[in-house]
Amino acid sequence: MRDDPEDDLATHPLTGRFLLRRGRARMSAEERRVLEDAASEVKTYPGRHQLVRRGQPIHHSMFLVDGFVSRYMDDREGYRQIVSVHVPGDFVDLHGFPTGRLDHDIATLGPVRVAIFEHDQLTRITEEHPRLGRFLWFATLIDAAMHREWIFRLGRLGAEGRLAHFFCELNARMEAVGLAHDGRFTLALTQPELAEACGLTGVHVNRTLRTLREDGLMNFRSGEVTILDQKRLAAVAEFEPDYLYCDWAAWKGL
Repeated sequence: MRDDPEDDLATHPLTGRFLLRRGRARMSAEERRVLEDAASEVKTYPGRHQLVRRGQPIHHSMFLVDGFVSRYMDDREGYRQIVSVHVPGDFVDLHGFPTGRLDHDIATLGPVRVAIFEHDQLTRITEEHPRLGRFLWFATLIDAAMHREWIFRLGRLGAEGRLAHFFCELNARMEAVGLAHDGRFTLALTQPELAEACGLTGVHVNRTLRTLREDGLMNFRSGEVTILDQKRLAAVAEFEPDYLYCDWAAWKGL
């Protein structure tokens, strides 16, 4: 069974990208409907807007319909480390459902649209639809897998590898939800923010992007990503997409 983003978005315009090509095909029609109907409202926010402040009580979780969101932490001197980037189809703060607060901040990277899921509705889903509850749990486990991969990237790769890995991952995730094609996708991220995600200085990012471009691997300019040689870029990144748990075989017809 294959996921068709156009079909799912037509019937589930808010949550049609949830776990798309990552198990959504195994969700029943009833489970898809229950999730779509559980959203209490839809909100839009401008770019660089803080959505959640560290430590504040939260009573709902946000599902990203359009745009990009970052989770980040600031040190005492105000230097920021972006610890994850969310794309459409992601629950941004689902882990806040059981914990009631977050240990980091969340902000938009560009204009976004999010669907709001009150925690009492999520409680009802997990109690009345336990299989759907396991899909929500699966989504948080994918987040954890990506965090481990980001630790590996920052701890073991050099500048070229870090940037290459970041773009390989984003390309795979965007392709899974139907928003990247042939290595091309939009990304509302500035070079300073890219530096914050990869643990590099802005100057180092600029120089490394130039090297990747001159080597014919990829280009990132004006919010547009073009991966020119996915195989070679993945080799530089030591990138293996298994941690993303995509349904690659069903998706690519293998």
